[in-house]
Amino acid sequence: MLKTPFTEIHESLGAKMHEFAGYNMPIEYSGIIDEHLTVCNSVGVFDVSHMGEFWVKGPQALSFLQKITSNDLSVIPVGKAQYTCFPNDRGGIVDDLLIYHFEPEKYMLVVNASNIEKDWEWCVKHNTEGVVLENASSRMAQLAIQGPKAIDVLQSLTSVDLSAIPYYAFQTGEMAGVKDVIISNTGYTGAGGFELYFYPEVGKQLWDAIFEAGKPFGIKPIGLGARDTLRLEMGFCLYGNDLDDTTSPIEAGLGWITKFTKDFTGKELFEKQKKEGVTRKLSAFVLQERGIPRHGYEIVNGKGEVIGVVTSGTMSPTTKQGIGLGYVKPEYASVDSSIYIRIRNKDIEAKVVKLPFRKK
Repeated sequence: MLKTPFTEIHESLGAKMHEFAGYNMPIEYSGIIDEHLTVCNSVGVFDVSHMGEFWVKGPQALSFLQKITSNDLSVIPVGKAQYTCFPNDRGGIVDDLLIYHFEPEKYMLVVNASNIEKDWEWCVKHNTEGVVLENASSRMAQLAIQGPKAIDVLQSLTSVDLSAIPYYAFQTGEMAGVKDVIISNTGYTGAGGFELYFYPEVGKQLWDAIFEAGKPFGIKPIGLGARDTLRLEMGFCLYGNDLDDTTSPIEAGLGWITKFTKDFTGKELFEKQKKEGVTRKLSAFVLQERGIPRHGYEIVNGKGEVIGVVTSGTMSPTTKQGIGLGYVKPEYASVDSSIYIRIRNKDIEAKVVKLPFRKK
């Protein structure tokens, strides 16, 4: 299994480790619920060094990215980031990703760990513009410091004014004596905070400084288990669960990152879906009695007819209810609709709700 710069630290701290996207990653330390609430109420640190990073450079960088992504990157100035996806040519999604605009002709793409190879091949295959592509995934590490106290912890380690970095923006500066750290505000937890990108060899220096500065705030290392429950409470999609090569952004409620004011791969298919409607929609639901919905569980109507499938589900650490996302037929997708989740041959009633599950 691949290692991040922090693998030995996780193991020494007694983390429960498991393979994820080829990496030996921490799933939990003190327990998912405790870690989840730590991030909501204070501050926690995620090792997300397994994520992929690609550089796209050159005079044609923007036109290349406009062609292979669904969102309109032309509106994003230097210093800002954008959430978007690579649509395939069959009406599905190759991956969802973040794009950081560094310089007029320089962008950084942050892709999902499990899709690095697939995404790289997709970019190379479609590079008819002659842009410079660089796969920097093995030469970059990342820590996500998340929670309402994250800014207090990190501000003591940098002269960069963190309060001046709005949501979906970033700066490059010194952090804990380490130069050229990318400081980003694009969190995947809904609890506020920052992501730091840096060279792997300075990882331990940053980790130690962050945990020393975070002691007064009860800082804790957080595993991927709580990362999943945190993103689900906010209704953020996870590739491989809620999104894949067969799901379209229109079905997934991501019409807002699908801009028809430009040409891009698969545009005609998505335009048709938007105009004519889709056969399924990603919906959020809350169980009306005790139970835990799981990925792959059937969703049925009051007559017991299968109308969809659960793509993500958990017991919400915040609301103490079973919550989930799933694709259902459009007629069952409106808020307050009653649907049923088939759990061990028992159909448990659920209500379709508006996201997020966790209100700020």
